[in-house]
Parts: sequence; C-alpha cells; structure tokens
Amino acid sequence: MRHDCRMSEPDIAGGGAAVLRGRFLYNEPMARHVSWRAGGAAQRVYIPADLEDLVWLIRSVPLREGIHMVGLGSNLLVRDGGVSGVVILLHGVLRKLAIESRTHGLPPVPPDRDSVLVYAQAGVATPKLARFSANHNLVGGEFWAGIPGTVGGALAMNAGCYGGETWDRLAQVETLDRLGQINERLPTDYVTGYRHVALKQPHQEWFVGAWFRLDRGDGAASRETIKRLLKTRIAAQPLQTPNAGSVFRNPPGDHAARLIESCGLKGQAIGGAQVSEKHANFIVNTGHASATDIERLIEHVENTVEARTNVRLIREVRIIGERQ
Repeated sequence: MRHDCRMSEPDIAGGGAAVLRGRFLYNEPMARHVSWRAGGAAQRVYIPADLEDLVWLIRSVPLREGIHMVGLGSNLLVRDGGVSGVVILLHGVLRKLAIESRTHGLPPVPPDRDSVLVYAQAGVATPKLARFSANHNLVGGEFWAGIPGTVGGALAMNAGCYGGETWDRLAQVETLDRLGQINERLPTDYVTGYRHVALKQPHQEWFVGAWFRLDRGDGAASRETIKRLLKTRIAAQPLQTPNAGSVFRNPPGDHAARLIESCGLKGQAIGGAQVSEKHANFIVNTGHASATDIERLIEHVENTVEARTNVRLIREVRIIGERQ
C-alpha cells in the first residue's frame, strides 16, 4: 500500500507542529529495496522530501519506536518476518553533492597540499561521488567507484576497496541524532578501523552527510583508474545475480573468500541461496531465495569455516527484522 503523506506531527523539541512533506508506504516489501531481492515487509517506510523533512520525521517518531536508515540496501538483509518501526529510505533523497568553499573551522592543511573539500549527503551513491571528484580534477576517491552503496553506508562501516577506505578521506561528518538535532563531528570523535566505526561516547545518531578532503590532480588519469577498477570488479564479482557484496570481513592477514573456498563451500546452496561460484565471499540469490535461506547459508559458512580453520568470520552484512 502506498500513500502520499502530508501529516502534521508534534515537534518534541518544543517548536510547534510541522507538516511532513515526504511519503509513507505501509507493509512495504523490503525485497524491493535491498540488493538481495529477498526478505519480509516493513510496517512503515518513509521517503523524506529532503534533510529538513527527515529532521521533522525523526522528531515525530516516539522514542520507544525503532528507526532503520536504508540507502541502496546493498549491505542489508531483512528477515522474512518483516521489520517493525520505521524504515527510512535515503537513496535519491539526500543527494546534495558539491565542492565546498568554507572550511567549517577545520584545522588548516599543510601549505604544500593543494586540496579541496567535497560535501556529499548520505543518499549519494558512492560511485557517483567517485565520478564527481574525478570530473572536478580531484584524486584519491577513485576506490569509491567499486563500492555498491551510498555515502551514508560507506561512512557507517568505513567501506573500502582497492586499497582505499572512506574514513581515510574524511574531514568532518554531519549527523542526525534521535532527538532530531543536526551535529557536525570530527573524525577524532570516533573509533575507526577496518569495516568498523563507533562514537567514542555512544549516542544514537545517523550519518546524513560528510565533507571529504581530496587533492587536486589529473582528472583524466583519475577517470581511467575508475574505469580500470570497474573492469576488475566486473571480472571478479557475480554482478549479474542479486547479492549484497562481500558477506564477511577479511580476517587479519587473510581473505574470507580464500578460507571459504578452502573449506569446499564454493557453490554450496540452501534453498535459493548459493555461495557464488565466481567469488566465495558472495552469497547470491539464484532467483527464489528467501531471507531465511540466505541467513541459514551465512550461518553454515561461519560454522564450517570456524570448525575447519579455527577462524570465526565476522559479518559485513547487517541483518534486521523478525524470523518467520
């Protein structure tokens, strides 16, 4: 069921009432919004009109109710029993992408570095950020072309590939907290690592934008690098079949795909979910997989690898919702 929403909601910050300008969808199949193309329905999905509208929506949701932010859904599995609370779709909504002129009070860069701040909101696809940077003769962000997600997701997990990581280029983030307040934070406010990001002082909030510092350079060379990385990705990954990218983090000094393949798991299937024949760290939907099939196969891979190699793989993918 789909309905336009023009609801007047209470402002818990005490500023009166606001009219939401986005859209609510009810009992929305989340298979439409995740790259695995499987999973249950969300009680309520909200598509905000812009960042200001998102702020009012967060302020209107009771604090006891769960909120899930979703970008491209390329790193997410929603269980077949569905998900309660409010799911908020950001891709294509928070889409501002621009060269910044102000410094936001950031520490000065070394005089020998010719750099520029690029502002990207959370709903911008990371490949678009890579192309935008290259087209403005900026270098260092080419790796984003190989990440099938949004800026918000890349920030949340320090996404990276081909030797680059998102937080290596980060100057400052913009967040929205559970009370509907916008904050600007520095990287020093966080503990970051390989596929890991956490506030030093835990507080429920979401990334809604970021400023990245990139160096001026050869845009043509940058665009050629992007083309080469995309060719490598196409050759190595099962992009023609629904998947969520890498399922597991690489263990220190090793690769999850090598461990999975060494255990004879390549090609193994549960229902419609299969460990990819092309890349063992991908689980693909062969056409009729349920979220339960996918989750059971993830667990099977974890348990088998641990039993045979004594390495417990850590998931990159996020699983939400209720089991059916």
